[in-house]
Amino acid sequence: MDHFVHILTRPDNIPIAGMLFLVVFYYWLGISQAVKNDRFGVNRDIDKVHCWPYLTRIEFLASLIVMLLLTVWSVAIDAPLEEPANPSKTPNPAKAPWYFLGLQEMLVYFDPWIAGVVIPTLIVLGLMAIPYLDLNPKGSGYYSFRDRKFAVLIFSFGYLLWVLLIIIGTFFRGPGWYFFFPWEEWDVHRVVAITNVDLPYLFGLRSHFWSSAFGGAAVSGYYCLGVPFYLYLKRKRPEFLKDLGIVRYAIVAFLLLTMLALPLKMFLRIAFNIKYVWVTPWFNV
Repeated sequence: MDHFVHILTRPDNIPIAGMLFLVVFYYWLGISQAVKNDRFGVNRDIDKVHCWPYLTRIEFLASLIVMLLLTVWSVAIDAPLEEPANPSKTPNPAKAPWYFLGLQEMLVYFDPWIAGVVIPTLIVLGLMAIPYLDLNPKGSGYYSFRDRKFAVLIFSFGYLLWVLLIIIGTFFRGPGWYFFFPWEEWDVHRVVAITNVDLPYLFGLRSHFWSSAFGGAAVSGYYCLGVPFYLYLKRKRPEFLKDLGIVRYAIVAFLLLTMLALPLKMFLRIAFNIKYVWVTPWFNV
């Protein structure tokens, strides 16, 4: 564990560890406030206060505290500067900045252009589409879990999943991008046998055509899971489905299934050594 503590306390990892602590704290704070509002209710007349001097005073004090912390930090901890880039000596592991480590970790489970282009594009488009897909008028201007269970759970799952990818890429990926447990020391000479196979291979398919057809059917069948849930909503909550509409439902179902595909693909890779589900001459999923 001493090696893991050394990784946590490296100058370039200290802000990441601090950020993760703040993520957990503020997530807990938001959820606790939502539960409190659900339990005791929200009085909009009493809860409203003027920005001046109440909010402005708090923001001013917070800025002073942050400036003080940054000053002490810059004096006490050396900047993580390295030697000039040397083309004959590549760092191992070569890691992206922390805000791109989630993408770098996804490269283990998907094709580069899917992990680096398609999925980030869907994330951005999905966030842009939320105001047009969300029909629930409740929870505007105050924290609430009871009135927005679906939205809170889905956002929490996606957000914490992204944080988990950053944690894995920062603290558990060592030389060769191999996975190291906290009690293992990073060994640059470590060799791991590659036993990953594609899903069609497990079913005895060796032909390129039938492998591609099998993978395409598997991926298509996965996205067709939105159909039985649509029928369930049509029987249980027809008013909600009528207000949502078939187009918005299709977009929500596609984005939700795509988000769930990431932990599913991670599970298949870790538990069964499955590299790709759908293999084609142009892309691999």
